[in-house]
Amino acid sequence: MVTTISEGFRQFRTNLEITSLQESTTSSRQQNVRDTVAEDFEVLESFLTGSYRRNTMIAPLTTADIDVFIVLDPKYYTDQSQHALLSSVMTTLKKRYPKTPKIKPDGQAVTITFTDFKVDVVPGFYRTGGGFLIPDSHLKRWIPTDPKKHVDLWSASNKAHHGSLVPLIKMLKCWNREKGNLFRSFHLEVLVRHVLKDVTITDYPSGARWVFDKMRDKVWTKIADPAGYSDDVASYLAKSEADRMIAALDQARTAENYSNQGYAKLAIDEWRSIFADYFPAYG
Repeated sequence: MVTTISEGFRQFRTNLEITSLQESTTSSRQQNVRDTVAEDFEVLESFLTGSYRRNTMIAPLTTADIDVFIVLDPKYYTDQSQHALLSSVMTTLKKRYPKTPKIKPDGQAVTITFTDFKVDVVPGFYRTGGGFLIPDSHLKRWIPTDPKKHVDLWSASNKAHHGSLVPLIKMLKCWNREKGNLFRSFHLEVLVRHVLKDVTITDYPSGARWVFDKMRDKVWTKIADPAGYSDDVASYLAKSEADRMIAALDQARTAENYSNQGYAKLAIDEWRSIFADYFPAYG
């Protein structure tokens, strides 16, 4: 429990962190998964990617996905082999984890649903000209991407914001999760980074309010993958889904007004209405 807004956001930031014990568990688990794939496939490289690698994963671990990227020899590549490749990777993983009930292809990856968290195994290939190609079994195509470049870009942006961008992204991802995951995780991260590009975060309350405000103008326009491999990471989004973003902006403005008037409890209650129980209560 807290009595000031600054204390509240400091505790909120801590509440979203993965614990050291969980870090150890994810480290050993993902390495076992990588070793398993290498038993049946010729692997050129494997590495962690996604929000875990960008340091934007949020607690609890049970809601998280650990993304493992596996670069395969090009002999496994054919123009129409997306589903077949994912199915082959799934077969390999099922041999290693026969008692894990949920191992299945999921669009661009094979998802292993363990009891404590999920691991998404993304097979791919080196792309001529840079980056990688990953399968999209739904659209039967290969998608260009570069998760390594994403890590570099996010790290540089976080440095430009003196270390405040990544924690703020986590806070916005908490809001998104509490509202039913209106946005895909990567899209939300791209949006937050984009609307903060020409400003500097001074504190988390004003940063959150700024993001809710400025995202309204960007949600319905194309927004490119910062790594340069897609012209729109938001094509999936339905307009009606983001109405709650406007409500969050109103709540953030109300919280700031309460804070400016010295009503800490009312302000904290408003922030909790946005971020739910991960934001500490007043007291």
